[in-house]
Amino acid sequence: MAETVTPTVDDTPPPASTRRERRGWYIYDWANSAFQTTVITVFLGPFLTTVAEVAAGCELGADSCDGFVYPLGIKVAAGSYYPYLISLSVFLTVFVLPVIGAIADRSAHKKRLLGGAAFTGAGATIALALVTGDRYLLGGALFLVANISFGAAIVVYNSFLPQLGGPDERDGISSRGWALGYLGGGLLLALNLVAITLLDDGDNPQRTLDLARWSIVSAGVWWALFTLVPLRWLRERPPAAALAGGGNILTDGFRQLGRTVREIKAYPLTLYFLLAFLVYNDGIQTVITLASQYGTEELRLEQSTLIITILLVQFLAFGGALSLGALARRIGAWKTVLLSLVLWTGVIIAAFRLPAEAPVPFMVLGAAIGLVLGGSQALSRSLFSQLIPTGKEGEYYGFYEISDKGTSWLGPLAFGLVFQLTSSYRVGLVSLLIFFVVGFLLLAAVPMRRAIVAAGNTPPRVL
Repeated sequence: MAETVTPTVDDTPPPASTRRERRGWYIYDWANSAFQTTVITVFLGPFLTTVAEVAAGCELGADSCDGFVYPLGIKVAAGSYYPYLISLSVFLTVFVLPVIGAIADRSAHKKRLLGGAAFTGAGATIALALVTGDRYLLGGALFLVANISFGAAIVVYNSFLPQLGGPDERDGISSRGWALGYLGGGLLLALNLVAITLLDDGDNPQRTLDLARWSIVSAGVWWALFTLVPLRWLRERPPAAALAGGGNILTDGFRQLGRTVREIKAYPLTLYFLLAFLVYNDGIQTVITLASQYGTEELRLEQSTLIITILLVQFLAFGGALSLGALARRIGAWKTVLLSLVLWTGVIIAAFRLPAEAPVPFMVLGAAIGLVLGGSQALSRSLFSQLIPTGKEGEYYGFYEISDKGTSWLGPLAFGLVFQLTSSYRVGLVSLLIFFVVGFLLLAAVPMRRAIVAAGNTPPRVL
């Protein structure tokens, strides 16, 4: 794909960041990963599915449910309610996150934006304590607020990355943030596992549901508490537009977003990378988001097995993120991400063949996921930072976040539609293969060095 412009490469290094500032940035990964791990990956899918099944007239704790719920008068299979919610939340973020990014790029107070989005999401997560009985609509509404706020906070958070290091440092910075996030998410999940082990009664499905709800609430508290650290340690670096003053930041943000949408065609290779990322990461996020539902509904595994497996994923992902980050220093981040997509394809095939009621194979597969999960995401984030024109980090990460942490659109939609047509979670899982195959082909076609230069940036030594 030919470039339409050849901008001058900007060799000016970013302002020096302190070790304290970088640590503050890492801590936000620690804070928000509790939401992704405890809420999105483990508890919320089975929890909201169970609440929807109760609303559909099914008995609490039943092995299967063929009932339907009717949100806004639309007939939806209870088992498809949660995947559809995920798709709806991502559809809404398409309109919200780029605007948040544009505002962040013009704001002298990005930390306030980060805090506002994070505390809104954490508050909605804590409010899920009110979802009892058949209140599936309340649960869905609170999830939408929490997940959109989660994405908005990540947009602002990611926009700090180019300020923290030069081209050769960002893979390492991004990988350390992801690694620490997996430790934080894993630690809270371990604490919830202890609580469930001590308090759960296998013969009382209502207690199991209550424990899941309070585990979700704990993630909101964790998220809010540890967000205070980056708000203290990160530094503001006001952009030129903010220093100039004047105008309304909200309306100026909308205008700036409109200009970016019109001008983005000047960076076709950046768009091409973004398309590749949105495809393959949609598959990754769908696997993460629906793994718990697949384990409980199709493989008929106990909740404790799922939590142990996710813990295994979290702690192995800590090492995996650092290991793939080290590999990227040798062969380049682009090649490392391509390798991880090959491994993800193998994961989907293996997951399809997993036997029911067999926890050990499920845990082995979880270990394989952990080794490739963090690295593929961390390196994608740092690669994209190289392709963003200076001063537009928030806007571009707004588009990027459409399929970043905990969010996916087409994957859950395809999964939900296939399940509604076939009543088979296994067939739904197979539909995700296309995301990894197409994503690999798209990413392999991006000439990364030319793309970075075309965006006006200096390429790292190894790509």
